Amino acid sequence: MEHKKTYNAKQLKTPHGSIIVEGPITADKLASFDFHEDLIAFRQPTQQHQALIGIANLPEGRIIIARHLNTIVGYVTFLYPDPLERWSEGKIENLIELGAIEVIPKYRGCSVGKNLLIVGMMDDAMEDYLIITTEYYWHWDLKGTKLNVWEYRKIMEKMMNAGGLEWYATDDPEICSHPANCLMARVGKRIDRETIQKFDRLRFMNRFMY
Repeated sequence: MEHKKTYNAKQLKTPHGSIIVEGPITADKLASFDFHEDLIAFRQPTQQHQALIGIANLPEGRIIIARHLNTIVGYVTFLYPDPLERWSEGKIENLIELGAIEVIPKYRGCSVGKNLLIVGMMDDAMEDYLIITTEYYWHWDLKGTKLNVWEYRKIMEKMMNAGGLEWYATDDPEICSHPANCLMARVGKRIDRETIQKFDRLRFMNRFMY
């Protein structure tokens, strides 16, 4: 599959000044920006910056960023699912995963996450993909936001809806391990029936075990 990537950008006004939401960003461009020290949800900032550069170098990898001047203050990643997860078992070449989304505390509540997804979906090539995301409550900043799991889940769902992702049922054990966890997906306009059927089989791999 050919992974076409068309750059898009928009300016977003916030109480802390205007920021640029743009992407997909090339690895070289990512390396030229500073990475905010508060982007710590998944690993230390320096390591996460390097991880994003690595994803941008992948044929299917897409990084959309939010930046204030030369500093990245938020990002979202799209890439093939982890080989250890069930979502890669079907070997569906047009299934990609929204792997991570993060915004520094200063810009939360400013619609940055929502706009990262909106810009990400501006590329017409996204209609060739079935995009999934798996939401696990243990990745959420419940302490920093002072929200409970259901309040945070509601915010995450609303944000994902802005990118066209909707809730899907699944029997995946990790997702089923807590009722706040969920699978969401966006089916591109050019996705064929065969791909949807393969996805449905991945969603319910345990249906014949009982």
